[in-house]
Amino acid sequence: MGHPLDVVVIGCVGLDTNVYLPGRDIDFEVEANFTENLDCVGQAGGYASRGYARLGLRTGFIGHVGDDFAGRAIRETLAADGIDVRALAPDPGGTARSVNFMYGDGRRKNFYDCKRHADPDPALCRAVMAGARLAHVNIPDWARRLLPLAREAGLRIACDLQDVVDPADPYRRDFMEAADLLFFSGTNFPDPAPFMRRLAAQRPDRVVVCGRGAQGCAVATGREVRFFPAVDTGTPVLDTNGAGDALAVGFLTAYVLEGRSLEEAALRGQLGARHTCGLRATSDGLISRAQLEAAVARVRAKG
Repeated sequence: MGHPLDVVVIGCVGLDTNVYLPGRDIDFEVEANFTENLDCVGQAGGYASRGYARLGLRTGFIGHVGDDFAGRAIRETLAADGIDVRALAPDPGGTARSVNFMYGDGRRKNFYDCKRHADPDPALCRAVMAGARLAHVNIPDWARRLLPLAREAGLRIACDLQDVVDPADPYRRDFMEAADLLFFSGTNFPDPAPFMRRLAAQRPDRVVVCGRGAQGCAVATGREVRFFPAVDTGTPVLDTNGAGDALAVGFLTAYVLEGRSLEEAALRGQLGARHTCGLRATSDGLISRAQLEAAVARVRAKG
């Protein structure tokens, strides 16, 4: 690579199979259900790394794929996006596969592949991180071992706690303690403010972001929690997979990499997430730089 990377994404990538149900639920009284099944490059690491690349950022990815048809397709897709895949390690257990049941009313049930992965090569990870500005870390177990390496390399660390339930969850403790910026889904928190204040109070310079779906998002700094309403772009919601990753990508790009305000970062993150909801069973076509700037301009024009 001729220049240092802007961001290094650390997490899982895999092949997602989205199963679209024709009725309200699965009919367990019959042996066969007829559904529409669509595959795409997915999981948090896939959506996040491809999202940064679409915004024109120099992006690296640290994760695993197998030496199989899915792994080869993923490696080729990320490389074609211009993503540095030096640390996309071979996994003898094969490429992760996940299944997402998609309901017509917008609900979904995700079945994530729980393959265990070996720790990536520390020397190679240091080489990929060298000179980068941001580490966007998801929460597979092996990723916790890379948090000290990212800190040593001087990167800002952002961690996505995803659908956290227990604020004292021991599995997520390392990620909570290491992060300069924390993201989580508000699906388990009707009022996320107390949890956000607790996380933000641990470090005076920490930023905490909660994605709230159709209710928008919330951002905490210190003891202050600000709620931002959802941005209506007038486009239908087809698929919410990857929306939380897009929120984080848009927010972090604006706030950390471009030095914009929290308000501007929240807007850009939400616009990226809203765009992703209009894509059905694909991580292709995530919001581009030109599309994002046009969307911001439309929002500003509405006042």
